[in-house]
Amino acid sequence: MRSRLAARSARLVLAAAAVTALAATATACGPEDITGSGSTAAPSAAASEGSGGSQSPSNNSPSVNGNNASKVTEDSDPGESGSESSGESGSESTSDSGDKSGYGQSCGTNDLDFTVTWEAQPISYYLVTAKAKPGITCYLDVNTPSVSFGSGADGVASPVGQGGEDPIKLSGSSVAFAGINPKTTDGDGGKEFDHVIIATTEDDPNPADVELPDMATVDKPIVTNWSTKRDETIPRVI
Repeated sequence: MRSRLAARSARLVLAAAAVTALAATATACGPEDITGSGSTAAPSAAASEGSGGSQSPSNNSPSVNGNNASKVTEDSDPGESGSESSGESGSESTSDSGDKSGYGQSCGTNDLDFTVTWEAQPISYYLVTAKAKPGITCYLDVNTPSVSFGSGADGVASPVGQGGEDPIKLSGSSVAFAGINPKTTDGDGGKEFDHVIIATTEDDPNPADVELPDMATVDKPIVTNWSTKRDETIPRVI
């Protein structure tokens, strides 16, 4: 009886020891291993998602779009193209307004350069030379220039009808001449002037005030027509 009880007690002790060992093993491996395994899997998945995410933006990355935009700008920049066109257009329009050749317009006084020289032969008189300014082509449609000394009526030169070609084309080196005799009276009478006023027409708004080569005594002045031949512009009282 006692041996049977002793054997039974030994089996109970062994069973209890086995249960304790199993419990210890479960406690040591279960929660910690599950937690460790979960934390290892999570970063791996995150890394996988991160890798996929980096591929997706690279396909539509701003740098690619930026390069495309830059290429479009380089290939066809509407602002730059418009500026060049405007510059050139603008550039051709100015030249056209300065170069009046071929239009056949009348010469205004401010289209011409004037020089006045003193001529002593065959009589004493002033020779006016008119020349178109650079880039201008025009016509002297009015045959006789408007000439005056000062602003008074007695200083206005009367036309004598000598010479004359109608119209005279002025361009480049071509010139037209007119002759002025400031004094057609005898005696010592008259007024002195050092400038003469010349215009292509009487109503020209921009007459030229030309300096004379010397002081002129003026009394009943006369002027010839325009001519391309200077020997036709010697002013004589007819």
